[in-house]
Amino acid sequence: MKSIVHLIGGEADIGHTRWFWIGLAVAIVLLFFYPTQVSSFRASNVAFYLLNVPLGLGMALLWGYCGVLSFGHVAYFGIAGYLYGIIAGNMPGNPLGPITGMIGGLVGCGLVAAIFGYFVFYARVQKWIIPILTLVFTLLLETFLGQTAGYQWRVGSVLLGGYNGMTGIPWFQLGGLVFEGYAFYYFCLVIVIACYFGLRMLMNSRFGQVTIAIREDELRAELLGYDIRARQAAIFVLSAMLAGLSGLLYVQWGNYITPSQVGLLQAALPVVWTAVGGRTSLLAVVISTLVLNWLTYTLSSQGNQYAMVIIGALLVVTMMFFPRGIVVMLAETIGRRMPRRTRAET
Repeated sequence: MKSIVHLIGGEADIGHTRWFWIGLAVAIVLLFFYPTQVSSFRASNVAFYLLNVPLGLGMALLWGYCGVLSFGHVAYFGIAGYLYGIIAGNMPGNPLGPITGMIGGLVGCGLVAAIFGYFVFYARVQKWIIPILTLVFTLLLETFLGQTAGYQWRVGSVLLGGYNGMTGIPWFQLGGLVFEGYAFYYFCLVIVIACYFGLRMLMNSRFGQVTIAIREDELRAELLGYDIRARQAAIFVLSAMLAGLSGLLYVQWGNYITPSQVGLLQAALPVVWTAVGGRTSLLAVVISTLVLNWLTYTLSSQGNQYAMVIIGALLVVTMMFFPRGIVVMLAETIGRRMPRRTRAET
């Protein structure tokens, strides 16, 4: 029990005081209580914000903790989503279809990421080239999926749909329980909480400490005997599967997916979420992902055509004035102003 507490409360993320944990517990309770006060439509909107969190966490894990920037992680978002639609769509009425689709989607994007990561990291590709390679990969995937219109592009009974996308994707279900409406909100919330605390424990473990050491000085870590290529590839695969998890939740939320979900605009968003929140903090990325998704949705729903321009401007402001991330720098400022005794509490 003590080891679990130590892993959760370690130094790999912001927030260590008693008041922090009280505030976090209150926030989680409020999130569980929220659907009881709103309509199913509003709960579904918040579920959309939540389902993007694993994608943001995957970017924080890879970029912030491992020091490798990927500009194409939405490719795995799309791979998992399409695989789920193909597998579950070919098993209509079968309660095992959605579960098989979830497993197949995660395994599929993990295998693709493992192959890609192997050639990138074991070939010792320089870090400044990796964002270009990942972006090219996702743009190629978007182009290919856009050319899959017509009845000849089908897998079993499922049409890929070209730029119109794949439609009629079934909800996730366990036995007779179908995860839609309020149930889907709680499904997303539980997954987000599990991902956050799981990654926090991972980064506070010895594996996470070595990963951070590799980010700080690859040569020194390699001289100490660590296989840095294997660890970088492992983090790459894990972050890709987190992106795939968001893709799985997305196709269940909207029951469709289009090639635009792996396009250039979508590829930039997780980078923005991570940079604005603070790439070296998992919690900061959770907060920024939720807030920026809410901001984007609110501006778009009100007919504001400049939603993406505003988000882009926010990124520029962050890079110029808050290079470590807005949420991280705010947390540090609050921490410095707290009484010494409160800061010392864990």
